[in-house]
Amino acid sequence: MDDARPEASSIPTVTLTNALFPSPVQPLDRSPKSLPSPPLANADSGFGHAAAEELFYGVGLRATTVDEIAAKAGITKKTLYYHFRSKDDLIAAYLTARDRPTLERFQRWAGDEGTVAERMGRMFRRLGRSAKSPAWKGCGFVRATAELANIPGHPAIGIARAHKSNFEKWLRVNLAAEGHQDSDNLARELMILIDGSVTQMLLHRDASYARAAGHAAQRLLRP
Repeated sequence: MDDARPEASSIPTVTLTNALFPSPVQPLDRSPKSLPSPPLANADSGFGHAAAEELFYGVGLRATTVDEIAAKAGITKKTLYYHFRSKDDLIAAYLTARDRPTLERFQRWAGDEGTVAERMGRMFRRLGRSAKSPAWKGCGFVRATAELANIPGHPAIGIARAHKSNFEKWLRVNLAAEGHQDSDNLARELMILIDGSVTQMLLHRDASYARAAGHAAQRLLRP
């Protein structure tokens, strides 16, 4: 669901300024042949990025074709492949773009006031409300990992793993700052509550799982 980004597990980034992802990011390795990347006419519109986000998150990675992304972005397939070597590169860029906003959203839900237990309670309440939206389809990182589980070397797996490590580090830093002695294990247990409640809500479409996870977090962090 960063910015508490660990040095050892940085998110692999992609430098691509294009119709799909207007924000500049570092490119994946394109050696031995490097492709030039001049800006596209609609690079600043953001429409292409919204198209990729909508299709990959809303429909799925495997179910979405490059033709569909290009059509929704208002560009040709040839233009798309001029800026991205493959669909795998597109998927990697999509998840890279989701990394920071996702963690920042959870941090915003938790807020800065009160104890960690109180902040986790607020975060889970907001998560439960978010899950009631028909557009909510769970965690994009977990879903991507499930879809690509038979391709462990896929760059998206590394991006998802690093994202979750960053999230766990944010929890660990806050727990340690509050004086919890076993901050490593507590952070890991909170991650299980977060991803477990997200998965259950996706299965059952029942926001009460977030409420239950919030109560469990309160008990876990009780002095």
